[in-house]
Amino acid sequence: MKITRTLAVAAGLAALAACNQSAEEQVADNIEANAEMTADNLEVAADATGNEVLEDNLENAADATREAGEENADATRDGADADGNSAN
Repeated sequence: MKITRTLAVAAGLAALAACNQSAEEQVADNIEANAEMTADNLEVAADATGNEVLEDNLENAADATREAGEENADATRDGADADGNSAN
């Protein structure tokens, strides 16, 4: 249920955000949303396990996934700015 709600919220936000954004900004937002959903799923799996070591590993993977998503999205935005194609 949580995953479905997260997907619905992400899709809604992406649709609203897409109204006045460059293609690069939309891609960057999608990268962040996908990373966030993946990290949320890892945290759900971490909460469901009874193994403390596995839980820690899954939570670390969730943190790394969020960080990588942010870095990739920023690189996408920076690439758009370097070309002079950024809407902002």
